[in-house]
Amino acid sequence: MDWALRACGWRGHYTYAPDEAQLRDRLSVDTVAGQAWRCLRCGTFVPGDPVGSGPADHAPEVPRGRLLRDRWLMRALAIERLLRGLLLVLAAVVVFEFRSSRETMRAAFDKDEPLLRPFADQIGWDIDRSKLVRLAGEAFDLSNTALMWIAIAILGYAGLQVIEAVGLWLVKRWGEYFSAVATSIFLPLEIYELTEKITALRIVALVINIAAVVWLVYSKRLFGLRGGGAAYHAEHHAESLLSVERSAIAVPTQ
Repeated sequence: MDWALRACGWRGHYTYAPDEAQLRDRLSVDTVAGQAWRCLRCGTFVPGDPVGSGPADHAPEVPRGRLLRDRWLMRALAIERLLRGLLLVLAAVVVFEFRSSRETMRAAFDKDEPLLRPFADQIGWDIDRSKLVRLAGEAFDLSNTALMWIAIAILGYAGLQVIEAVGLWLVKRWGEYFSAVATSIFLPLEIYELTEKITALRIVALVINIAAVVWLVYSKRLFGLRGGGAAYHAEHHAESLLSVERSAIAVPTQ
Protein backbone atom coordinates (compact mmCIF):
# COMPACT_ATOMS: atom_id res chain seq x y z
CA MET A 1 0.00 0.00 0.00
CA ASP A 2 1.24 3.50 -0.85
CA TRP A 3 0.60 5.22 2.47
CA ALA A 4 1.57 8.63 1.04
CA LEU A 5 -1.09 8.51 -1.69
CA ARG A 6 -3.63 7.25 0.82
CA ALA A 7 -2.88 10.18 3.15
CA CYS A 8 -2.90 12.72 0.30
CA GLY A 9 -6.18 11.33 -1.01
CA TRP A 10 -7.68 11.67 2.46
CA ARG A 11 -6.24 15.06 3.52
CA GLY A 12 -4.97 16.60 0.29
CA HIS A 13 -1.44 17.29 -0.94
CA TYR A 14 0.93 19.52 1.02
CA THR A 15 3.17 21.74 -1.12
CA TYR A 16 5.74 24.21 0.17
CA ALA A 17 7.73 27.00 -1.49
CA PRO A 18 11.09 27.43 0.29
CA ASP A 19 12.87 30.77 0.22
CA GLU A 20 16.16 29.12 -0.84
CA ALA A 21 16.42 29.55 -4.64
CA GLN A 22 18.10 26.22 -5.47
CA LEU A 23 15.72 24.25 -3.31
CA ARG A 24 12.78 26.20 -4.68
CA ASP A 25 13.78 25.28 -8.25
CA ARG A 26 13.93 21.56 -7.36
CA LEU A 27 10.44 21.62 -5.87
CA SER A 28 8.66 23.49 -8.68
CA VAL A 29 8.15 23.14 -12.42
CA ASP A 30 6.40 25.17 -15.12
CA THR A 31 3.54 23.39 -16.89
CA VAL A 32 0.87 24.34 -19.43
CA ALA A 33 -1.48 24.68 -16.46
CA GLY A 34 0.92 27.05 -14.71
CA GLN A 35 3.49 26.48 -12.00
CA ALA A 36 3.28 23.18 -10.11
CA TRP A 37 4.80 22.38 -6.71
CA ARG A 38 5.98 19.03 -5.42
CA CYS A 39 3.99 17.52 -2.56
CA LEU A 40 6.23 16.98 0.46
CA ARG A 41 4.35 13.77 1.30
CA CYS A 42 3.93 11.81 -1.96
CA GLY A 43 6.30 13.71 -4.27
CA THR A 44 3.64 14.46 -6.91
CA PHE A 45 3.79 17.82 -8.71
CA VAL A 46 0.53 19.66 -7.99
CA PRO A 47 -0.52 22.67 -10.13
CA GLY A 48 -1.45 25.84 -8.28
CA ASP A 49 -0.10 27.96 -5.48
CA PRO A 50 1.85 26.21 -2.71
CA VAL A 51 0.08 25.54 0.57
CA GLY A 52 2.96 27.02 2.58
CA SER A 53 6.08 29.07 2.04
CA GLY A 54 9.08 30.43 3.91
CA PRO A 55 12.53 29.22 4.99
CA ALA A 56 13.05 25.49 4.54
CA ASP A 57 13.86 25.13 8.24
CA HIS A 58 10.40 26.48 9.08
CA ALA A 59 8.54 23.96 6.91
CA PRO A 60 6.20 21.69 8.90
CA GLU A 61 7.11 18.06 9.39
CA VAL A 62 5.29 16.02 6.76
CA PRO A 63 5.79 12.29 7.44
CA ARG A 64 6.32 10.01 4.47
CA GLY A 65 7.24 6.40 3.79
CA ARG A 66 7.66 4.18 6.85
CA LEU A 67 7.10 7.09 9.23
CA LEU A 68 3.70 7.73 7.64
CA ARG A 69 2.80 4.05 7.93
CA ASP A 70 3.75 4.13 11.62
CA ARG A 71 1.45 7.13 12.10
CA TRP A 72 -1.48 5.16 10.68
CA LEU A 73 -0.67 2.26 13.00
CA MET A 74 -0.51 4.58 16.01
CA ARG A 75 -3.91 6.01 15.20
CA ALA A 76 -5.38 2.54 14.76
CA LEU A 77 -4.03 1.71 18.22
CA ALA A 78 -5.50 4.98 19.52
CA ILE A 79 -8.95 3.98 18.24
CA GLU A 80 -8.65 0.60 19.96
CA ARG A 81 -7.69 2.31 23.24
CA LEU A 82 -10.59 4.77 22.95
CA LEU A 83 -13.12 1.97 22.35
CA ARG A 84 -11.72 0.09 25.34
CA GLY A 85 -12.01 3.22 27.46
CA LEU A 86 -15.65 3.73 26.44
CA LEU A 87 -16.48 0.12 27.34
CA LEU A 88 -14.87 0.60 30.75
CA VAL A 89 -16.91 3.77 31.33
CA LEU A 90 -20.03 1.78 30.49
CA ALA A 91 -18.96 -0.93 32.96
CA ALA A 92 -18.47 1.70 35.68
CA VAL A 93 -21.96 3.08 35.01
CA VAL A 94 -23.39 -0.42 35.36
CA VAL A 95 -21.64 -0.84 38.72
CA PHE A 96 -22.99 2.50 39.96
CA GLU A 97 -26.49 1.55 38.83
CA PHE A 98 -26.17 -1.84 40.53
CA ARG A 99 -25.01 -0.12 43.72
CA SER A 100 -28.05 2.16 43.80
CA SER A 101 -30.60 -0.63 43.20
CA ARG A 102 -28.80 -3.60 44.72
CA GLU A 103 -31.46 -4.51 47.28
CA THR A 104 -34.25 -4.39 44.71
CA MET A 105 -32.25 -6.60 42.36
CA ARG A 106 -31.40 -9.02 45.19
CA ALA A 107 -35.10 -9.39 46.06
CA ALA A 108 -35.98 -10.01 42.40
CA PHE A 109 -33.15 -12.53 42.09
CA ASP A 110 -34.19 -14.43 45.23
CA LYS A 111 -37.80 -14.47 44.02
CA ASP A 112 -37.05 -15.68 40.47
CA GLU A 113 -34.32 -18.22 41.25
CA PRO A 114 -36.76 -20.98 42.36
CA LEU A 115 -38.73 -20.45 39.17
CA LEU A 116 -35.61 -21.12 37.09
CA ARG A 117 -34.80 -24.47 38.68
CA PRO A 118 -37.36 -26.60 36.73
CA PHE A 119 -36.11 -25.09 33.46
CA ALA A 120 -32.47 -25.54 34.52
CA ASP A 121 -33.12 -29.21 35.34
CA GLN A 122 -34.59 -29.76 31.88
CA ILE A 123 -31.54 -28.36 30.07
CA GLY A 124 -29.00 -29.93 32.45
CA TRP A 125 -27.89 -26.68 34.10
CA ASP A 126 -26.79 -27.13 37.73
CA ILE A 127 -27.71 -23.80 39.31
CA ASP A 128 -26.04 -24.68 42.60
CA ARG A 129 -22.68 -25.05 40.83
CA SER A 130 -23.18 -22.25 38.32
CA LYS A 131 -20.33 -19.76 38.31
CA LEU A 132 -22.65 -17.03 37.05
CA VAL A 133 -25.06 -17.53 39.97
CA ARG A 134 -22.15 -17.66 42.40
CA LEU A 135 -20.73 -14.38 41.08
CA ALA A 136 -24.16 -12.77 41.31
CA GLY A 137 -24.42 -13.83 44.95
CA GLU A 138 -20.95 -12.46 45.71
CA ALA A 139 -21.85 -9.17 44.04
CA PHE A 140 -24.98 -8.86 46.19
CA ASP A 141 -22.86 -9.40 49.31
CA LEU A 142 -20.50 -6.51 48.51
CA SER A 143 -20.98 -3.35 50.52
CA ASN A 144 -21.91 -0.04 48.92
CA THR A 145 -18.44 1.28 49.76
CA ALA A 146 -16.75 -1.64 48.00
CA LEU A 147 -18.94 -1.20 44.92
CA MET A 148 -18.17 2.51 44.85
CA TRP A 149 -14.40 1.88 44.91
CA ILE A 150 -14.72 -0.77 42.22
CA ALA A 151 -16.55 1.70 39.98
CA ILE A 152 -13.95 4.41 40.70
CA ALA A 153 -11.11 1.98 39.86
CA ILE A 154 -12.80 1.10 36.57
CA LEU A 155 -13.20 4.80 35.74
CA GLY A 156 -9.52 5.38 36.57
CA TYR A 157 -8.50 2.62 34.19
CA ALA A 158 -10.82 4.08 31.55
CA GLY A 159 -9.11 7.45 32.03
CA LEU A 160 -5.72 5.86 31.35
CA GLN A 161 -7.07 4.38 28.12
CA VAL A 162 -8.43 7.75 26.97
CA ILE A 163 -5.13 9.53 27.75
CA GLU A 164 -3.30 6.86 25.76
CA ALA A 165 -5.73 7.33 22.87
CA VAL A 166 -5.25 11.12 22.82
CA GLY A 167 -1.44 10.91 22.96
CA LEU A 168 -1.25 8.27 20.24
CA TRP A 169 -3.77 10.00 17.96
CA LEU A 170 -1.88 13.29 18.18
CA VAL A 171 1.39 11.37 17.58
CA LYS A 172 3.04 12.94 20.62
CA ARG A 173 6.28 11.65 22.10
CA TRP A 174 4.78 11.70 25.60
CA GLY A 175 1.86 9.64 24.29
CA GLU A 176 4.24 6.95 23.06
CA TYR A 177 5.98 6.78 26.45
CA PHE A 178 2.69 6.88 28.36
CA SER A 179 1.20 4.09 26.26
CA ALA A 180 4.28 1.87 26.61
CA VAL A 181 4.44 2.31 30.40
CA ALA A 182 0.69 2.10 31.08
CA THR A 183 0.28 -1.00 28.92
CA SER A 184 3.31 -2.73 30.47
CA ILE A 185 1.99 -2.18 34.00
CA PHE A 186 -1.12 -4.25 33.33
CA LEU A 187 0.60 -7.10 31.44
CA PRO A 188 1.28 -9.14 34.62
CA LEU A 189 -2.41 -8.87 35.55
CA GLU A 190 -3.48 -10.06 32.10
CA ILE A 191 -1.06 -13.00 32.30
CA TYR A 192 -2.42 -13.89 35.76
CA GLU A 193 -5.98 -13.83 34.42
CA LEU A 194 -4.96 -16.35 31.76
CA THR A 195 -3.65 -18.68 34.47
CA GLU A 196 -7.09 -18.52 36.08
CA LYS A 197 -9.01 -19.13 32.87
CA ILE A 198 -8.00 -19.12 29.20
CA THR A 199 -10.43 -17.37 26.87
CA ALA A 200 -10.06 -16.18 23.28
CA LEU A 201 -10.76 -12.57 24.33
CA ARG A 202 -8.04 -12.60 26.99
CA ILE A 203 -5.51 -14.12 24.60
CA VAL A 204 -6.27 -11.56 21.88
CA ALA A 205 -6.04 -8.66 24.37
CA LEU A 206 -2.70 -9.92 25.72
CA VAL A 207 -1.23 -10.41 22.24
CA ILE A 208 -2.34 -6.92 21.15
CA ASN A 209 -0.85 -5.28 24.25
CA ILE A 210 2.49 -7.13 24.03
CA ALA A 211 2.78 -6.34 20.32
CA ALA A 212 1.93 -2.68 20.99
CA VAL A 213 4.62 -2.34 23.68
CA VAL A 214 7.31 -4.06 21.60
CA TRP A 215 6.45 -2.04 18.50
CA LEU A 216 6.35 1.29 20.35
CA VAL A 217 9.64 0.74 22.20
CA TYR A 218 11.48 -0.53 19.11
CA SER A 219 10.13 1.65 16.31
CA LYS A 220 9.92 4.87 18.35
CA ARG A 221 13.32 4.26 20.02
CA LEU A 222 11.91 4.72 23.53
CA PHE A 223 13.99 4.56 26.73
CA GLY A 224 17.22 5.13 24.81
CA LEU A 225 16.80 2.07 22.57
CA ARG A 226 18.52 2.33 19.15
CA GLY A 227 19.89 5.78 19.88
CA GLY A 228 16.86 7.14 21.72
CA GLY A 229 15.07 10.39 21.00
CA ALA A 230 17.99 12.01 19.15
CA ALA A 231 18.15 9.17 16.63
CA TYR A 232 14.34 9.18 16.34
CA HIS A 233 14.20 12.88 15.42
CA ALA A 234 17.22 12.54 13.12
CA GLU A 235 15.40 9.74 11.29
CA HIS A 236 12.34 11.94 10.82
CA HIS A 237 14.49 14.78 9.51
CA ALA A 238 16.48 12.56 7.16
CA GLU A 239 13.40 11.07 5.51
CA SER A 240 11.69 14.40 4.79
CA LEU A 241 11.58 15.41 1.12
CA LEU A 242 13.22 18.76 1.86
CA SER A 243 16.17 17.00 3.51
CA VAL A 244 16.54 14.65 0.55
CA GLU A 245 16.54 17.53 -1.92
CA ARG A 246 19.00 19.53 0.18
CA SER A 247 21.34 16.54 0.19
CA ALA A 248 21.03 16.30 -3.58
CA ILE A 249 22.01 19.95 -3.95
CA ALA A 250 25.01 19.45 -1.68
CA VAL A 251 26.41 16.65 -3.87
CA PRO A 252 28.90 18.19 -6.31
CA THR A 253 28.21 17.59 -10.00
CA GLN A 254 30.93 16.02 -12.19
